[in-house]
Amino acid sequence: MSGESKTAGDRHISIDAVRGFAVLGILLMNIVGMGLPAFAYLDPTYAGGSTGADLWTWAVNNVLTDGKMRALFTMLFGASAVLIAERAEGGRPGPAATHYRRMFWLLVIGMGHAYFLWWGDILVTYALAGLVIFPFRKLKARTQLAIGVVILAALLGVNLFVAGQLEAMSAAAMAPGASAEAVKAWQAASQLVAPSKAMGLQEIAGYRGGFMDALRVRALAARLIQTYLMPTGEIPEAIGQMFLGMALFRAGFFTLGWSSRAYRTTLAVGYLLAAPATAWLAWKIQQSNFDPLVLNRLEAWQQVSRPLIALAHASVLLLIVRAGGAQGVVNRLAAAGRMAFSNYLMTSIITTVVFCGFGFGLYGRLSRFGELAVVAGVWVFILIWSQPWLARFHYGPFEWAWRSLVRWRLQPFIRARPAAAVG
Repeated sequence: MSGESKTAGDRHISIDAVRGFAVLGILLMNIVGMGLPAFAYLDPTYAGGSTGADLWTWAVNNVLTDGKMRALFTMLFGASAVLIAERAEGGRPGPAATHYRRMFWLLVIGMGHAYFLWWGDILVTYALAGLVIFPFRKLKARTQLAIGVVILAALLGVNLFVAGQLEAMSAAAMAPGASAEAVKAWQAASQLVAPSKAMGLQEIAGYRGGFMDALRVRALAARLIQTYLMPTGEIPEAIGQMFLGMALFRAGFFTLGWSSRAYRTTLAVGYLLAAPATAWLAWKIQQSNFDPLVLNRLEAWQQVSRPLIALAHASVLLLIVRAGGAQGVVNRLAAAGRMAFSNYLMTSIITTVVFCGFGFGLYGRLSRFGELAVVAGVWVFILIWSQPWLARFHYGPFEWAWRSLVRWRLQPFIRARPAAAVG
């Protein structure tokens, strides 16, 4: 099978299946911040275990999923921005109104999500980055690709510069006869790369407490993310990756417009070059015993491999879709992808109940490896509920709400049942 692959309603099953795969994969990393103190996401010695199965869980995720699934999801967001704008041409509201209304309501929903469910929310980042990319949606694919690469390269340069500054501050503070100012400056800056264990204990106490206790801890984390990490890291990276996504969509990557040989080449670059390089960086981090400064610098270099490994993952699935293999799995992934917004939010709702004190209270009680049982349970839920839901309803529940808000009128929701045969 070659060329474009579409579902009913002129949807691309290839895009939906890759999106479904990405929304499942994102949970492999998000689960760490959902069930353990935030800094454990980067450093397994901080919480969750750093030996045996826990170390292997960190290592495999570091190489294959950390930032890669988010990169894939973000590139698909850029692709969808182009696709939705094209479908809105000649209609009401038009492309610009549709897009900016979507970004406004995504921002509103994302803020609620960040403060009430999951401080690591990506929706606010997407809404703000989405405001930037829309005017460039009609550029040639090569131009979009070049812009994306330049933005990501510039971000890498900035992050490496900051890493160098932190290393210089640490050296100045540790030098014999260091001034009080140098020591004080490093103590303040070190909280970015080596937060105190006391902060982790505060998170555990807050999330194991009542609703308001969890809200206070979550609000602090969300505020720090939105005021520091988001402007300097998340938003620029998202913009760069969205440009890549727009370019790849225009070039036919997500819609089976590439040859099988091109997909296999992409797969080889990701798995035979980028993945081993990332594994070497992960090994260097582990060998340093997760030294905060080494971790910070090498994590910056890992940004280079994220899109390459993400596209290798996508290429595997796209080749399967093209070959018509594993049709049952592909259809369930496509259903999960059509409901990616609902599934993303439902994941946060489920894990909030699982981990917080007003639910099952498992926050900080599971190891890094043990959390994979929660991941598996959520995956089963997503793959089981998405397809039957879409057989009865036009959209996922949150997709329907978002679409209704954008159009400012209730959209069709329940599918009409076929008339009974008369015989």
